[in-house]
This record gives sequence, C-alpha cells and structure tokens, in this order.
Amino acid sequence: MSHDSWGDSLERQEALHVDAEQRHDHGHHKAQELQDRTQHLEGAEGALVRVDDAIAGYLPGVNILNGCDLYAQEGELVGIIGPNGAGKSTLLKSLFGLVRIRSGAVTLRGEEITNMRADQLVKRGIGFVPQTNNVFPSLTIEENLQMGAYQAPGNFDERFDFITTLFPTLGDRRKQRAGSLSGGERQMVAMGRALMMNPSVLLLDEPSAGLSPVLTDEVFVRVREINKTGVTVIMVEQNARRCLQICDRGYVLDQGRNAYTGTGRALATDPKVIQLYLGTLAKA
Repeated sequence: MSHDSWGDSLERQEALHVDAEQRHDHGHHKAQELQDRTQHLEGAEGALVRVDDAIAGYLPGVNILNGCDLYAQEGELVGIIGPNGAGKSTLLKSLFGLVRIRSGAVTLRGEEITNMRADQLVKRGIGFVPQTNNVFPSLTIEENLQMGAYQAPGNFDERFDFITTLFPTLGDRRKQRAGSLSGGERQMVAMGRALMMNPSVLLLDEPSAGLSPVLTDEVFVRVREINKTGVTVIMVEQNARRCLQICDRGYVLDQGRNAYTGTGRALATDPKVIQLYLGTLAKA
C-alpha cells in the first residue's frame, strides 16, 4: 500500500470513528431528552400552569426557546435560573403572551392559553412583573396600585388592604410618587400592582436585579410571603443560589432548553449544576 493510500485509509477510519461517536452521543442525547420529557409529563399532571415543548423567539426564523418544558402545581414557588441568554425571560414573556410561541402549548387549569393577549391572561388570574420599567414613576404608590386594579376597580379597597398588609410601607407612603422611591421600594410597588387582581399565578422577571444584598434579601422574603398566601410564583432570577434556597422546584435553562430540573435543594447541591452554572452566576 502506498503512503498516500495508507494516509487515506487512516483518515477514513478516523472519520468513521468520529461519526460513530457522534451517532452514539446523538442517540444518548435523544434518550436523555426522552427521559426528561417523561419526567415532565408525569410531574405536570394536574398542574395549575404548564408549558409544553415551547419554541419561541423575537425575530422570524431565530428561536430563543428550543423546546422548553415547565410546570407549576398550585401553591408552588418555581425558580428559573441559567446563564445570560439562556431564554429565561423569554420563557416568562412567552407564558404571558408577550413573545409569540411558534410551536408548543401553554395551559392554565387545563385550558389552552397559548399566545393569548396579556389583558386576557390577567383576567384569568396571571400577574406579571417585568424586570425594568415596572412602575409609573409620575404616579403615586396608590395610583400605581389603582392601575393594577383597572379591570376590577370595585375591588380596590379590599385588595389595597391586602397589599399593604404584605407591604406596610406602601400604605404609609401611599401618596408618594413612585419615581422618588428606591429600587427595592419600586419592586414592592410593582409586585403589589400585579397582585391587585388577585392572581393565582405571579410571574416575576429578575425581581432582585440591580438591588443591594440587603434589599435582595428583603425582596426574596416578600416573594416567599406572597407564595405563602396561596399564590403560585414562577420566578426568573440571576441570583441563582438565593433563588434555589427559597424555591420548591427549579429549572436550569441553557440555550433555550431544560438542562436540569429538580427541587431547589437538589439543584443547589448537584455537583454538575454547581460546576457548570452556579460558579458563573451571581452569588447571594
């Protein structure tokens, strides 16, 4: 055999070996996906809200979510963590009708709500607190909360009393303009406004973003208190360790897919999650 033929033979063998490895990895990946979906389908039985195999994005032909699953049982606090660009906020916005889902489904109490308008979702009991621009700065605290009750103004007094029991500062300073509040206080106003319609599900997008460690702790305490009143909470959070400490279950997203799921405690102590994600994400 000539030197060239020998070289060609080696290259062919290497190519076949690489191809076999790739096929093995692909098959393993598919099996893992199947297992993960089975776990989701079993766990999501009877869930209050669920997302099944969602594909979504902002630009035509460019997907941010690539087959995402999520569910929350009634009364659960569910955390969503992952690296920047993983699709965490996109998942939350897709659930609330702000980003169009191209494939897959969202259901609330078994009723499909995929791509429903945000105002219709509010009527059905879903509240949403965006990460930024989440208060009307020129309005007072009380007026901000009135905006939250615009679909049911007759319930304002009752809901205001409930909100100010959770956040006493808002009642004490009800006539103060929201624009003059600290970041933590604004977050309380935003959460209070979302709670004015007595939602069964509250979606929180990065509630601790930009806050000091002390205010971050305060926000997490308030989130837990909201959850204890019976509101199911789904929270996207960059402060991964702190999020996993308070949530019942967590999802780790990576490249628009579910990388890991489990209880908050299990994820916080999983060596692979710690190595791949918690070491690079913001620490409490």
